[in-house]
Amino acid sequence: IPGNGIDDDGNGFIDDVHGWNFVSNNNDPNDDEGHGTHVAGIVLGTTQDLLANPMTQARIRIMPVKFLDRNGSGTTAAAIQAIYYAVNNGAKVLSNSWGGGGFSYALLEAIAYSYEKGRIFVAAAGNSANDNDRRPTYPANYGVPNVISVAATTDFDALAEFSNFGAQTVHMGAPGVSVYSTYPRNGYTRLSGTSMATPFVSGLAALIVREKPDMNGYQTRNLIFHGAQPVSSLVKKTFTQSRLDVYRALVNAKAATVDSTLPAYDISSLRSPSGANSGDA
Repeated sequence: IPGNGIDDDGNGFIDDVHGWNFVSNNNDPNDDEGHGTHVAGIVLGTTQDLLANPMTQARIRIMPVKFLDRNGSGTTAAAIQAIYYAVNNGAKVLSNSWGGGGFSYALLEAIAYSYEKGRIFVAAAGNSANDNDRRPTYPANYGVPNVISVAATTDFDALAEFSNFGAQTVHMGAPGVSVYSTYPRNGYTRLSGTSMATPFVSGLAALIVREKPDMNGYQTRNLIFHGAQPVSSLVKKTFTQSRLDVYRALVNAKAATVDSTLPAYDISSLRSPSGANSGDA
C-alpha cells in the first residue's frame, strides 16, 4: 500500500513501490544525474518508438535500484545491496551500466547468487580502450555463467575507439556511439559509452524472458550469443566475435525448449582476480 509507512510485503523495505535508493536509504530511486534515465530509455526502446505520440505501452517493466549519487559515485557495499534487492524482489534481468573498483569477493558472491536464482547479469565492459583480459574491469570481468560483458560498436559495426575489449572476458558488442534516448525533465539526448551498449543487450534479454518466463539466465545468455551477428571488427576483440542481433535471438528463443539446468559453479576457490576472469564458464 503506497505511502502508509508500513512494510506491507515484509521484504524489509518500507513503501518501496518503485524500487529503492541505497544512497539515501529511502524509497525514492529517481535519477538526479541523467545516466540512468538514458539507459532506461534504451531498454524500453528495444520494443517501441520512443518518439511516437502517443507512445505505445512498453512490453518491459523496469525496477529502478539506485546506488550511485548525482556525481556518479557509490560504494561496492551499496552495489551488493542493490543486486540482492533486485533479485529478491523479482527482477529477471540485471542491467549494470557501471564499473569501478578492484576485485570484490562479496560482489562476486552477489552475482553468483543472481546466477543461482536464474537471473541474467549484463555489464558494461568499460570506456578506457582497455584490454580486459589483461587488466580486469569489474563487475564485467566476473566469470559467473550468467554474466554478459558488453563492448560498444558504431553504426558501421566498428569497435568504438573508447570501448574496452577482450577476446576472453568481453563477450559481445552492441551499439554504443551517439545513442539517442530519454533524459530527465521530459528530454532526449545522445550519449556514448558501453553504458549505452549494455541496455540494448538487457532489453533483448528481457524480451526473451517475456517470451519464455521460465527460462533461466544461463540459457538466455546462450541464446543471445548464438543469435549474435558475426562482425570482423570484433574478431580477437570479443568472445563471440559478434554484435547483438535482436531479431535472430528472439526467433531462436521462440523455438527454444526451456532448459532449467544450471551448470555447477563454485566460487569458493576464486579469492583473487586471477580466478575471476574466465570468459565463459
